[in-house]
Amino acid sequence: MEYKISNRLRMGAIIMVVLGLLGVVYGFMDANSVTEDNISEVIAAEHHGHGDAHATEGHGDEHAEEAHGEEHGESASHVDDSHGDEAHGGMTKHEEHALHQIHNRPYSALYVAAFFFFMIALGVLAFYAIQYAAQAGWSPVLFRVMEGITSYVLPGGLLVLAIAFVADSHLFVWLKEGVTEVGHENYDKLVAGKSGWLNKTGFFIRGLIFLGGWSLYRYFSRKFSLAQDTADDNRNFKKNFRISAAFLVFYIYTESMMSWDWIMSVDPHWFSTLFGWYVFASMFVSGITVIAMITIYLKSKNLLEFVNDSHIHDLAKFMFAISIFWTYLWFSQFMLIWYADIPEEVTYFVTRIEDYKLPFFGMLALNFIFPLLLLMNSDYKRINWFVIMTGIVILCGHYIDVFNMIMPATVGPRWSIGIPEIGSILLFGGLFLFIVFTALGKAPLLAKRNPFMKESEHFHY
Repeated sequence: MEYKISNRLRMGAIIMVVLGLLGVVYGFMDANSVTEDNISEVIAAEHHGHGDAHATEGHGDEHAEEAHGEEHGESASHVDDSHGDEAHGGMTKHEEHALHQIHNRPYSALYVAAFFFFMIALGVLAFYAIQYAAQAGWSPVLFRVMEGITSYVLPGGLLVLAIAFVADSHLFVWLKEGVTEVGHENYDKLVAGKSGWLNKTGFFIRGLIFLGGWSLYRYFSRKFSLAQDTADDNRNFKKNFRISAAFLVFYIYTESMMSWDWIMSVDPHWFSTLFGWYVFASMFVSGITVIAMITIYLKSKNLLEFVNDSHIHDLAKFMFAISIFWTYLWFSQFMLIWYADIPEEVTYFVTRIEDYKLPFFGMLALNFIFPLLLLMNSDYKRINWFVIMTGIVILCGHYIDVFNMIMPATVGPRWSIGIPEIGSILLFGGLFLFIVFTALGKAPLLAKRNPFMKESEHFHY
């Protein structure tokens, strides 16, 4: 059966995009309404509204500003101890820093949402390749759903790179003018030492190589999958098996490097050897969750009658298992850094615990405690509405995870989840749904001649 995207769903996605665009435009207008002329009034209003304990610049004391200057969008070595020294245009260093953070917010909100939906598609691509390389017998009935979701990899990745290009130093402090030039007021010795890797040309060349490799695999795998539908032998399936195994090697390396470039480099003074795996776990569980949610939706429309409760059960098992894996990586990274208490490392978590207490610990509850409690019982993994509810919790948790990775480095304590953030989610969520469901409508939802199809259709756990 060939599934055609419904006009209602198409219109819903378009409305999400339009509303999202309005929210994004409002975010930029609101941020740009704060200028050198009125920044002191904004800071005074913040100070009055939150009290001394929440004064800007990491609670308003000199120690917090020194410790967290890098995470708040400035090089740590260039945060002035005195809030009274004049910077540019008659502003103090404190005011200049605050203005920079306020102007960063709409770019950061866009980037967080763009990366979140892109990483869902990239996580599904890895899961899809693993199914082919492992010659899994349970999952072929889900292949077309996975292929539909992975159609967002190329446009989604290009959007992430486009936002990074336009945002420039609003997101990446190492792109600031003069940051690698000795004697320049923005010079940063640590960033200059990494300039062989952290430079604009290398960043975008690597990004295009990553995206090109992922997209080529997706293109050929989809091509062989469709060709297998009408083939007289298993030649196309074998080709898919071989390229999937090769792709996974490419993916392991490029996903880690992408994580360093696109996420970790917003904090160029900080690094973690676990970071690539940590981001992978987040995108992997988010991708599997979306597979389950879209599968359940299509099944409710009688479009996946060959999918049974055992398939949903296995997807929910992966949701449960990878949530535990994510927690293991989160704790391993946090515990080692926190216990060692090395200043240039621990400041990453100090900033988030002090200024992002609710999203930091809330993310841990959403990504670990709720999936653990909701999916521990095997019977609940077969209940569609229960899996959907858990999936919503997981996706919210991993959006906040990406939020926690980006926002402390760019907007510091001036964070909130308001119109710019919600608008960005609607914008990229609408694009994601439109592209994915359009791709789902271009081919039959059953990969007919896959050699494991009979086993998959009769799969029972």
